[in-house]
Amino acid sequence: MTGFQSANFQQLAEKFDFSRFNSVSDIGGALALLSRTVAARHEHLSFHSFDLPPVAPLAQKQIDAAGMADRITVVSGDFFEDDLPGADVVTMGNILHDWNLEKKKILIRKAYEALPPGGALIAVENLIDDARRENAFGLLMSLNMLIEFGDAFDYTGADFRDWCGEIGFTSFEVIPLAGPTSAAVAYKQ
Repeated sequence: MTGFQSANFQQLAEKFDFSRFNSVSDIGGALALLSRTVAARHEHLSFHSFDLPPVAPLAQKQIDAAGMADRITVVSGDFFEDDLPGADVVTMGNILHDWNLEKKKILIRKAYEALPPGGALIAVENLIDDARRENAFGLLMSLNMLIEFGDAFDYTGADFRDWCGEIGFTSFEVIPLAGPTSAAVAYKQ
C-alpha cells in the first residue's frame, strides 16, 4: 500500500487546502506515509497517525527516519473500539472500502465526532463515478472487496455524500488524485 498510495498522498498534499487547518489525524495510518507526505509540504500542521498497537513501532521508525517526531505522534488503538484522535482534519486512506455499509457509517460517525466545527473528513479511495460507467478500476476493486471480505465494497462520491450527510456533514467535494483515485471530502459545519 505504501508504494501504491505515495502519488495519491502527494497529490492530496498539493490539491487540498490545508492552510486553514492546524492538525490532522490519519486513521489506519500504517507507516504514517500520509502524515509524512502532507507534513513535508505543510510545515504548520501537526499529525496523529492512528493504527493498531503492533503497527506503532514500525510507524515510529519511519517518522524518526524522516525527522518528523516533533510533528507526528503515533497513537495506538482500534478504530471500532476506541475514540479517534481529535483533529481539524481526519483522513482515511483506503479504509472505508474494507467494510460493509454499517461499519462504514460507524467510521464516518467517529470521524464526525473527532472533528471540531469547520473540520473535514477526507477519504482517499478509488471512487467509482456516480454513473458507474467510467472508473473500471474502482468497479473491479469493489468486486475484489466483495470476493475478499464478503460484504465490503467500493463506492461513489454520491454514496459518500449521502452517508456523510445522514451523519451531519453539510458540504462535500471530490478531488481527483493520481490515476483512478480521488479524495472524497466532507465538511462539518
